[in-house]
Amino acid sequence: MRRLAALAAGLTLGLTAPVQAQNNPPSETTQRAHAAGYKALFTCSGYFSAGQTLAEIEANELSGIYVDYRPVIEEVGRAQILENQKTVLVAFDGLMAPRAAVWRPGIGCSLLPTGAKPDMTAWLPSFRNMPSMAEPDASTALGDNVTITDNTFALDLLGIPVSFAFDGSTYGEGTRTSAVLVLHKGQVVAEQYARGIDNITPQRTWSVAKSLTSTVIGAAAYQGILGLDNEAVIADFNKGGDPRRSITLRDVLNMASGLETNTPGSRTDRLYFGGGSIIDTLAARSLEATPGTRFKYSNVDTLIAMRALREAMEDDAAYRAFPYTGLLHKIGARHTILETDWHGDYMSSSQVWMTARDMARLGQLYLQDGVWGGERILPEWWMDFVTRPTSPQPDGNFGYAGSFWLIGGVDGAPSDAFAGLGNRGQHMVIVPSRDLVIVRRGFDVAGEPRFEIARLVGDIVAAFDAAERARLAAQAAREEGEESSDDN
Repeated sequence: MRRLAALAAGLTLGLTAPVQAQNNPPSETTQRAHAAGYKALFTCSGYFSAGQTLAEIEANELSGIYVDYRPVIEEVGRAQILENQKTVLVAFDGLMAPRAAVWRPGIGCSLLPTGAKPDMTAWLPSFRNMPSMAEPDASTALGDNVTITDNTFALDLLGIPVSFAFDGSTYGEGTRTSAVLVLHKGQVVAEQYARGIDNITPQRTWSVAKSLTSTVIGAAAYQGILGLDNEAVIADFNKGGDPRRSITLRDVLNMASGLETNTPGSRTDRLYFGGGSIIDTLAARSLEATPGTRFKYSNVDTLIAMRALREAMEDDAAYRAFPYTGLLHKIGARHTILETDWHGDYMSSSQVWMTARDMARLGQLYLQDGVWGGERILPEWWMDFVTRPTSPQPDGNFGYAGSFWLIGGVDGAPSDAFAGLGNRGQHMVIVPSRDLVIVRRGFDVAGEPRFEIARLVGDIVAAFDAAERARLAAQAAREEGEESSDDN
């Protein structure tokens, strides 16, 4: 208990309460409730959505987590899995109900609010008519039966950077890689897995979900459902004299809403692990800068974008289906699950589970300029929107546009490289000039050195360059030999 008291005094968790409460440390009970919610939710998703064993969940999902959660998560109860109810319970306080996370088809696991009794899971929204994939995808090599292309030069040379990504030192000391996949011209030329993960095991995308959300919004924009420059994007911002009505979708996708987010690393713990609701979280945010004039990375901005889609569609069943029918199933991504809060809003700033191959498909869609199998999914101008930095930019080496990071020119990454990046080492990198998609997934330790994704990209590009030089040299040698034979 003394350890918890010291933790409460010395650390501030990410809150989503009103502004005046932002910098107040949570109580000991709330800390324990958040830790129990974290354990319940990740166990639920890892077990029921990803098919991981409890040992794998302990080693991957519950190890290396936020530093301030580590001592507390060891002190709350063990995860109790109720197979028939598709529910996970974690006790944290003798006088309160255990934290409860429940899995449902199509929308994965949702966490009930702190204090909710387990039988309240019956009130969660469901997705009983999950759209199905009627036909197997045949528009690229990324069907169910993926085969490695016969590209011996590239395979021989890619083996070095790809295998080194798993050694825990070359691209960051102590990093924990679970998957690396490389696409070249729509073909898988390298693929490797570890830590119990394989080609059909989804992992939490963390903030790569922001890039997925942007793509879903792009698909909706192409269909005319909403526009990037419409104001009053959600109803809560369109009341009386609320100045937040000037925030546009363009602003939130560029992390330029101007809303306050006074939490470390844009953490939204009360929402993610406390079981808060998205609509209440958004309502509590006030302006602290003019929209469109300041970059501030925020989960809230992405949540506004997806909430705007729900309100624009005015049909909850259509809204829940749209990420699948409007995007994911069109590109053959059948192993991706977007999870919701207990009000049915997609928590797509982070809470998405996706395989490495599905993530590669998303990147490939951009290489194909938003077209898949002859069908346009994204507007013709969307690629420019997510790669051209027109709004205020973040500090540091990477730029930002349309919910993608611009990593070109860093550590050997080509100048046009852009990426979806997420916590604990989730990376989806797109390199149009080289017709490459590079996916790296991991369970990296929070607070430790990050995986050096730009350097891996640079090494893979260098390997392709070397392969091309070797191919040209071999071709020249053959031609020279043929000429010598003709001379004789």
